[in-house]
Amino acid sequence: MRRQNACSPTSEETVTPEQQDPSTLAYRWRDGGLQTIAHPHTLALEDLHGIDRQKAALLANTQQFVAGHPSNHALLTGARGTGKSSLVKAMLHRFADEGLRLVAVPPHDLVALPDIVAPLRDRAERFLIYVDDFSVTPGDRALMELKTALDGGIEEPAENVLIYATSNRRHLMPEHQSENEAYRMVDEELHPGETTEEKISLSERFGLWLSFPPFEQQQYLQLVDHHLQALGSKMDEAAREAALRWALQRASRSGRVAAQFARDWVGRRAIESREKS
Repeated sequence: MRRQNACSPTSEETVTPEQQDPSTLAYRWRDGGLQTIAHPHTLALEDLHGIDRQKAALLANTQQFVAGHPSNHALLTGARGTGKSSLVKAMLHRFADEGLRLVAVPPHDLVALPDIVAPLRDRAERFLIYVDDFSVTPGDRALMELKTALDGGIEEPAENVLIYATSNRRHLMPEHQSENEAYRMVDEELHPGETTEEKISLSERFGLWLSFPPFEQQQYLQLVDHHLQALGSKMDEAAREAALRWALQRASRSGRVAAQFARDWVGRRAIESREKS
């Protein structure tokens, strides 16, 4: 991945289109402007385990986008801590040297999407609009702006901008019991209610839809082993039993939980070893 040169911003600051440095890898939208991220968090694809299918699909789509070929907006949904956000960040690590840049946009700021895209449109770089933990409510203005950006309004979509969104909700909106009551039979076919239709219509606007199911126990333990090795330790029976208890206490066997356990385990072993010596 390309490193920022000496001319790149050394601290986070709001920049105008004219001030944007091509070597800046990542921005965030805040307070009505693009702010540079001096130290973007990136991950290597090789460090992501248990999501090979999702990794291959998003890698191919991003490679098409960076090369200027047709590609799709992507929606990554599923269980928390299963690598959705990490996979998007890994795209920046993989393609930064080929001109890929990341713009993090909070979900509530999607109402400003036209203003966010405007200064990016004529640049040579390729920009991923990264919307993390996305969820909206019916009637939300952000919902309308996102629909316009995904499907196109009266303004032609920017050819060098793609949206990658992650969500713990399959259809991006809360699910309510009342929506099941809105289903109706038409000519012996079951049809969803208006609210459900709105949810599905939004999620279907993403051409690439990747699902991240919860990890099985063996997958979780493999991730623990990977993180332990990365920290200079190894999996033994004591670590295995402790890792399972750790996951049980958190009611989750995710990649995030595996990494948290590994840091705690290695850190505590280091302190214990120092105290014994």
